[in-house]
Amino acid sequence: MRSSLLALALLLASTPALAAEEPSGCDKFKWQIDQARAALTAPDRARLASGSEQAALPSTGITLALVAPADAKLPTPAERAPKEGTFAGFTSFKTAPKAGLYTISLSAGAWVDVVQDGHSLKPKAFSGATDCDGIRKTMKYELAASPFVLQVSGARENSISIAIQPSQ
Repeated sequence: MRSSLLALALLLASTPALAAEEPSGCDKFKWQIDQARAALTAPDRARLASGSEQAALPSTGITLALVAPADAKLPTPAERAPKEGTFAGFTSFKTAPKAGLYTISLSAGAWVDVVQDGHSLKPKAFSGATDCDGIRKTMKYELAASPFVLQVSGARENSISIAIQPSQ
């Protein structure tokens, strides 16, 4: 009994050390973020309402307005259920400029679902860090030259800046 209590106490004491700590600082991203960060903080970001449709990818970042998850009417259920008190939204794009690898970056923490041809795409790579002004996470997706939907859920604020750029 005593050894079980000791093992439990050691496990509880080590739990914070076992939890993955997120990297802190702009230099902790796995790839260069300067272009994405500039797009996310540019003053000329297009402001989009949730549910809007875009003819093409914008040349700069966008700010997507978000609403309560129940009001977002996401076209595809989010892969990760949003928590209470968070925000969600989506925008659709008629086409990507050309098929290839694209980097999607967010100004704040949120869940992203990219849906193309009826399928949720899995990111090819992911990187994130806290304490980097203007950018929180960045992911790489392989997009076909066909329409796609970008869904955001689980955001703590009612808007989020997004940059979608060809990967380098």
